[in-house]
Amino acid sequence: MKYVLIIPDGLADRPAEALGGKTPMQAAKKPVLDGLSAKGVIGLVKNVPQKFEPGSDVAILSVLGYDPIRFYNGRGPLEAASLGVILSEKDVAFRCNLVTVKNRVMVDYSSGHITTAEAKVLLKMIEEKLGNKDVKFFPGTGYRHLMLSPKFSPEMKCTPPHDITGKNIDAYLPKGKGDKIMRQMMEDSAMLLEFHEINRDRKLSGKNPATMLWFWGAGRGMNLPSFQDKYKVKGACISAVDLVKGIAISAGLEVLEVPGITGYIDTNYANKADYALKYLKKKGNDFVVIHVEATDETGHNGDAKGKVKALEDIDSKIIGPVVEGLRQAEEDFNILVCPDHPTPLDIKTHTSDPVPWLLYRSKDEQQGAAKFDEVTSAGGELVSLGWSLIEKLFA
Repeated sequence: MKYVLIIPDGLADRPAEALGGKTPMQAAKKPVLDGLSAKGVIGLVKNVPQKFEPGSDVAILSVLGYDPIRFYNGRGPLEAASLGVILSEKDVAFRCNLVTVKNRVMVDYSSGHITTAEAKVLLKMIEEKLGNKDVKFFPGTGYRHLMLSPKFSPEMKCTPPHDITGKNIDAYLPKGKGDKIMRQMMEDSAMLLEFHEINRDRKLSGKNPATMLWFWGAGRGMNLPSFQDKYKVKGACISAVDLVKGIAISAGLEVLEVPGITGYIDTNYANKADYALKYLKKKGNDFVVIHVEATDETGHNGDAKGKVKALEDIDSKIIGPVVEGLRQAEEDFNILVCPDHPTPLDIKTHTSDPVPWLLYRSKDEQQGAAKFDEVTSAGGELVSLGWSLIEKLFA
């Protein structure tokens, strides 16, 4: 038996005027998902417990079967795990974005989706100028990076930059132990980045430059129980996002390095499916989770057509080939499709609302719903404890 978990990040949404009053799930042509829905089980699940901010860190812990109330200890440590950075007992890890701020307004949380190659050059410069024995910078992927320091409190109040697009940043600067030092680091980074040749070239080509570092997601190290011990399956994870890879590493899942995956709409969807099938083909490999960030990024950008296209690509280039490949291999399989949280187009940030889920079992086909979307899923089972949903996949 093989088990597949698909996480289309931020997929759930609200009716959009640009889509004729439909959600992206309703507007998209997704014959594979709808076909699985017609012979499977659907419902809603709440992945973000009350009093938690609706981020992928909390929500994906839930999707993978870990109760955030018991195990969540901040986003930064998960990013660190992905990068192989070991935290001391005193260290606090922060997510560190390269952002575009103009006239004190957050214009772009991703610096125009700056490339990893460009970002590494900028982070190296930042480390040389701002780093010291107590403050260390580590380059990640694209605009997503890491800062490590014992100087700051893990309880420091920091706002994710994707929550304040179009807003003046002054009301959202870090608050808490060490906040004056951190704010000065941010201002210093702006001075250093302003005239760097990479940003000069980005401006000339019409791209948003990286004008500031933005810190958020503070936390200390965390330990998760082994996924294999919990569910008695050997598994792997495919994702372009350091956070998701960090959760997987912390859970003892193998992280598959897949060429061409970017964490954006230009990702290589087909390679994700291909590597998942190759992994599952090997004896003893039972489970794979495929995370796709494109639906979340398009939600943050308010890009309705892009979000629809991303879902259609997930359907045709990932889910379709995986299902067909398992059937051709004559494998019995269960597949669970579940977003982590909504990223509605109208507000361009996350919410903690319940999200649709779909479970298909090849050996136990049922009479299900003809369409898989937010409305049809509301007529199915509501799972109030998000971390318990994955048990249905292995049942």
